[in-house]
Amino acid sequence: MTRRHQARKVRAGHHAEASGGKAGAESVAESVAESVADELHSTAIHLLRQLRKEDDASGLSAPRLSALSVVVFGGPLTLGELARAEQVRPPTMTRIVTGLEKERLVQRKGDARDKRLTHIEATPKGQKVLAAGRARRVERLAHAVGQLRRQELAELRRGVHLLRDVIASMRTTSEERR
Repeated sequence: MTRRHQARKVRAGHHAEASGGKAGAESVAESVAESVADELHSTAIHLLRQLRKEDDASGLSAPRLSALSVVVFGGPLTLGELARAEQVRPPTMTRIVTGLEKERLVQRKGDARDKRLTHIEATPKGQKVLAAGRARRVERLAHAVGQLRRQELAELRRGVHLLRDVIASMRTTSEERR
């Protein structure tokens, strides 16, 4: 536990004692939730950084690999949809897609109903590159997870299910805001 987390818990404990009763318990629960969220955020970032090292073997930059992933799992998409999904401007996405096209990982196809639209879709080569990258990341993670004891594996599995619930809750909250 980091000093920052310890300090939060101490502050939360003092606050709960000072306010007492139900309000104090709610404050402690909020503080614990914030502390867990902070630890989860940090842990997720560190996990992704470790697994991202496996992406170097693909030979693609992180932006190209990310865009390819969106196209493989969510495509075909228009350039605008892909830019929004990747949170970049259309000119930036045009450069990324052009690079992916040159490597024959994606292709542009015209829309049969609206000639102004072009859809970006993954080629079989693009799907293979992405699948190989995922396999490398999963293999590395599986090796590390395989070092855990049976009970720890069960706890981790339960944590994964809880994390999925948290993500679903965040999606629902995000959609309600719209």
